Amino acid sequence: PLSLLAATKSAGQSKARIGSSGTQRTLSGNGIPVHQVGAFPNPGNPNSIAAQTVTLRMPLQPKFAAQPRALSFGWNFGVSVEGVVFDPLAAEFWHGNPQSGWSYNALGGTIALGLDENYAHVQPSGAYHYHGLPWGLMQQLGWSAGEASPLIGYAADGFPIYAITAKVNGRVQEMTSSYVLKSGNRPGGSAPSGRHDGAFVQDYQYRAGSGALDECNGAQVVTEGFPGGTYAYFLSRDFPVVPRCLKGEPDGSFVKRRR
Repeated sequence: PLSLLAATKSAGQSKARIGSSGTQRTLSGNGIPVHQVGAFPNPGNPNSIAAQTVTLRMPLQPKFAAQPRALSFGWNFGVSVEGVVFDPLAAEFWHGNPQSGWSYNALGGTIALGLDENYAHVQPSGAYHYHGLPWGLMQQLGWSAGEASPLIGYAADGFPIYAITAKVNGRVQEMTSSYVLKSGNRPGGSAPSGRHDGAFVQDYQYRAGSGALDECNGAQVVTEGFPGGTYAYFLSRDFPVVPRCLKGEPDGSFVKRRR
């Protein structure tokens, strides 16, 4: 099971500003969260939180690309309204080999990443980032299971990000993932063995219609900020939690800087 550190410490003063310029939305800040965090460094994560220079851009009016784009290593999926990025992919692979095609699920509990109660930890650069549901931020924003989610952030392609709940046909409902665990066992040999238990990202498969969300954990919704309707991504309770693909063209500012 995944072990999370209690979020009882302050990371410092959070600074974030969202504005617009021409056809772009802009977000600038210092990457410090508005909520309390776990103890960093810790045995699973040797890094200390440090203020960053966050300057991100995304389309004000995002458009769908011809095909969904899988999130690749080296890219952040999106950013919260407080300026902390969503980075769902773990850089750990089976036998340490990226060419194996088997990447560990950051939330699978198999590898110790030193995550806190916000499913976040720290990069060597000092950048605090989310791998899962940012509960501290959600509480600060007034998220409630019985209400439609407030705006949590924006994806790299400009579409908004919400958490778990939305109003659909006048009623609040949970926006559930359409990913399921594969049945049976992994191939073994040049790939991991054992049953598909969620330790690896590749243990899951998309099953259209099994949940409320599409392959990018998104749906067309009407929200307070978008009364005319919009495509939006959702952070879900179950895998993938943070989406792993983008429906639009991501802005290059979401490429991770060299550490």
